Amino acid sequence: MRAAENTVVGKKYDYDSIHSYATFTERVPVSTYEELQPLIERTRKGEQNVFWETPIKWFAKSSGTTNAKSKFIPVSPEALEDCHYKAGKDLLCMYLNNNENSEMFLGKSLRLGGSAQIYEDNNTSFGDLSAILIENMPLWAEFSSTPNKEISLMSDWETKLPAIINEVKNENVTSFAGVPSWLLVLMNKLLAETGKGNLLEFWPNLEVYFHGGVNFEPYREQYQKILPKKDFKYYEIYNASEGFFAIQDLNYSSDLLLMLDYGIFYEFIPMDTFGTPDQKTVRLADVELFKNYAIIITTNSGLWRYMIGDTVRFTSLSPYKIRVTGRTKHHINVFGEELMVENTDQAIAKACHITRTEIVDYTVAPVFMKDKEKGAHEWIIEFKKNPDDLAHFQKVLDETLQSLNSDYEAKRYNNMTLNPLIINLARPNLFYDWLKEKHKLGGQHKIPRLSNERDYLEQLKKMQSEVFGLK
Repeated sequence: MRAAENTVVGKKYDYDSIHSYATFTERVPVSTYEELQPLIERTRKGEQNVFWETPIKWFAKSSGTTNAKSKFIPVSPEALEDCHYKAGKDLLCMYLNNNENSEMFLGKSLRLGGSAQIYEDNNTSFGDLSAILIENMPLWAEFSSTPNKEISLMSDWETKLPAIINEVKNENVTSFAGVPSWLLVLMNKLLAETGKGNLLEFWPNLEVYFHGGVNFEPYREQYQKILPKKDFKYYEIYNASEGFFAIQDLNYSSDLLLMLDYGIFYEFIPMDTFGTPDQKTVRLADVELFKNYAIIITTNSGLWRYMIGDTVRFTSLSPYKIRVTGRTKHHINVFGEELMVENTDQAIAKACHITRTEIVDYTVAPVFMKDKEKGAHEWIIEFKKNPDDLAHFQKVLDETLQSLNSDYEAKRYNNMTLNPLIINLARPNLFYDWLKEKHKLGGQHKIPRLSNERDYLEQLKKMQSEVFGLK
């Protein structure tokens, strides 16, 4: 606050006179991107000292949403060095501390960054966060990465994919990083083009995959098939355009250590009050175990009490460890069922394991009550391998959801409020084609898994029916 007291925002809320957390929360409102956008646009056009004292040159074009409207998140020099790059160093240190015999640095790290170039205007630049990080990466890190910067920053995904494959297949790759869904596309294409059975035939020294962006569970078994190595490590990270928040600090753990020294101040809104007149924020010191919270951040890029849209729950308070449970907008609570992405990801992973099937992607929406008809949840799932018995898959999925979520179980009891879930089988490449139509291929782009509305589902069903007819 001392750093920003002479900025436009600092003067507006009189930061100079704020000396307590209570005053801070009373005076500075919790904000969404839409509410901060006018100030961000002023800085994008070249004005400085608006919300942060250091000149802001870089803006991360958010690609974590399929909405047509883009977000431009400010990235200060402090955020680059003291948050994103510091987190990368901490991640490597934690991994090496846990794996003293690692030979990761004897080879290269395969990176699958966002399909974006850096664009300049008004002496400011914007692109995917991954593109900004690659553009500003120290020389030593560039030498240890593959593909090269030119290929990594290619904007067209369908041109970029074969270029990556052509370069990386002859490298000694010891680690890789990227969003699980898109990296799986790359790896499967690599195996298909070369006729190899698994990735170790290319890269026998592979030892770790650093992943983030979406829940890994629905893809875990598919990765284990193409990486048949018992001691292969999977390390989850939790980063976004707004900051780097948490790191898996132990081998074979599902918990993420919340990093508290990256220039980010954390607050949390309990989801049981979120969006209600009783909504409240609590400090990190006041969070409780196993409750769902929406995250509010204040950062060294000038995002003041910014709602990033993610939800988490704490699994440990000493030290603070979390699991990402979903998005504030991507959940279903039409009938009081409070269904989170964490629930559906775990349920579909279990259903796939039991029925020996594999998925590419999925999305879920409510079927609203009409006349005397009860509600339901409607799924559209693209399988890599379709279930032999769809009714059995549907039953396992529904029962697993009930075991994971007591609110959903209560609404499903005797079909009291919710009828059994509905599953539509998606045609091959439906989700890929949908993202392509929206110019959202590659990188950090993700399918919205859950929604309280039917917009995404109806768009997908329309695209499917136009080609093959909905199954």
